Amino acid sequence: MSDDQPRTRTRLPVGEQSSPQQNHRQSRPLRALLAVLVVVTLLVVAIAIANRVTPGSGSGTGGGGASADRAGSGAGPAPSGDQPVGTTVNGIPTGYPHTEPGAQSAATNYAVAIGSADMFRTDSRHGIIATIADPGALAGLQGRLDQGFSPETAARFGVDTQGQPPKGLTFVSRTIPVGTKSSGYTADGVKVDVWCTGLFGLAGERSTKPVSEEWFTLTLSLRWTGSDWKLSDYSRVSGPAPIPPDQQAATAEEITGAVEQFGGFHYAR
Repeated sequence: MSDDQPRTRTRLPVGEQSSPQQNHRQSRPLRALLAVLVVVTLLVVAIAIANRVTPGSGSGTGGGGASADRAGSGAGPAPSGDQPVGTTVNGIPTGYPHTEPGAQSAATNYAVAIGSADMFRTDSRHGIIATIADPGALAGLQGRLDQGFSPETAARFGVDTQGQPPKGLTFVSRTIPVGTKSSGYTADGVKVDVWCTGLFGLAGERSTKPVSEEWFTLTLSLRWTGSDWKLSDYSRVSGPAPIPPDQQAATAEEITGAVEQFGGFHYAR
């Protein structure tokens, strides 16, 4: 056709015409919908993960039976109870709640006190016993513990009658509670077993009694005296002891440094 011929144009219906602006407007709702779906999916995944890793709620009784509280599967009763007590006498926490967890806390701190190096000195030993003992059982407990920490016992540990080690050595006697269980709890009294590990010996270059570890269980009978839990009787048995790890023993210098730098703990719950 020549250029002189009129040109023919084909016009599409309005509904069939498309433009970049219209396509852009149509894509906005789709993008918004996809964004909402992504956010909802992420929230569902986050909630599922949180429910999987968060332990169950509730509080353990601390008693001798099975507890509903578990710190993970098969980990035993979870720690529970009240805030730590706020008073001490002779360095020993006192003023425990009149509850079963309060009695367990008292027994744990009393176990630490009975197993300390202060028990090898007569004056400090008598101060400890006066602090933790039921007044009605004080005389009997003091007699038993004076006999238990006799000069012969001190000699076996390598210290003199006042718990003093040879010059240049450091005497170590520490009890570290691992767990507790109670039985026969009443408002008047309870028996608490405290599973412990202990460090005992002389730290230093010339020590013939190097610091070693021991596992044992203390059974403490406590009585409510009207204002606090107090010790009325005790006994001790060996174990249960775990298999020792394949771990290199520290040098005498390292043990001495650890004993002098790391303090012990008060226990309350």
